[in-house]
Amino acid sequence: MSTNKGFKDYYTILGVAKTASSDDIKKAYRKLARQLHPDLNPDDEIAEEKFKELNEAHEVLSDEENRRQYDRYGQYWKEAQVGRTSDSSATEAGEGFDKSEFDNYNGFENFINELLHRYAQGDNQGQRAYRYTTTSGTADLDSDFDQGYRSSYSNYTPHRDLEAAFVLTMSEAFTGEQKELQLQGQEPFKVRIPAGAKPGSRIRIKGKGRTNPLTGEGGDLYLNIDIAPHPFFQLDTDLHLTCEIKLAPDEAVLGTELNVPTPDGAVNLKIPAGIDSGQTLRLRQKGWKLPNGDRTDLLVKIKIVTPNTQDLSPIERTSYETIRANRTFKPHSDLESITL
Repeated sequence: MSTNKGFKDYYTILGVAKTASSDDIKKAYRKLARQLHPDLNPDDEIAEEKFKELNEAHEVLSDEENRRQYDRYGQYWKEAQVGRTSDSSATEAGEGFDKSEFDNYNGFENFINELLHRYAQGDNQGQRAYRYTTTSGTADLDSDFDQGYRSSYSNYTPHRDLEAAFVLTMSEAFTGEQKELQLQGQEPFKVRIPAGAKPGSRIRIKGKGRTNPLTGEGGDLYLNIDIAPHPFFQLDTDLHLTCEIKLAPDEAVLGTELNVPTPDGAVNLKIPAGIDSGQTLRLRQKGWKLPNGDRTDLLVKIKIVTPNTQDLSPIERTSYETIRANRTFKPHSDLESITL
């Protein structure tokens, strides 16, 4: 089987990391092009050759599709173009690569997988996406076929594990439940979601990853948990539940009592007189479930809102005008002493 022995590391040629942005690549190219330009290095064959390599590297890495293929297939990136199309220009891009070498494969993915000793599962060979369907929707597995391969192309150890982003409602994550999932073309299976699942946690399902066609051994599936936004509750980094309630000015001044929703149902919350907008009240043990059976707190943030003046009744307007005429509280008195 032929290979592209003239492979060049374009990132090294440009002097940038593989994570470099398009702007970083452009800046690096311009800097080196000024140094290596033939007009500034007359009769310097080494500089001329480096200038040609620099242009070649920039041409590939500045093109989003070419860079994706280069990152994905390494020294075989041009052959990948042959695998995607049969036109003559693409064949020339293969630099002598014999397209017939993978004619017996189900596309270039299967060819490169065997070449690099990588394996996909069943009917999904050669596809770039895996998809799990559930009773409440769909979970997409990592769309990058190479994500399971943690090392360079020279590593011949097949990684058969799969990862999937699995989105739960806040109620599902809080209470925990059993979900049914199905990989396309396979029998459905059940997954137990533990109560208090948190964003970023992982659930391992043995034997539901890719299967090595040579040994029959199966990898594992890892579900990466995420929680869909809730219209009222949020979950902070300390796993406290948070929410925001609105108060009218008179409620903030005089204090009040409200029935505040919690995961266990509404509870009575006393709002102290004189509370400010932005202050937080704590309902202990009314937050998220923890693995040890404890609960975090529910943090209630206060927001003072003013009514639309067009909606005020005559008596409300009169009352506000009376307050303004007789108010002794001056929250902006400090403005008089401020100078630049």
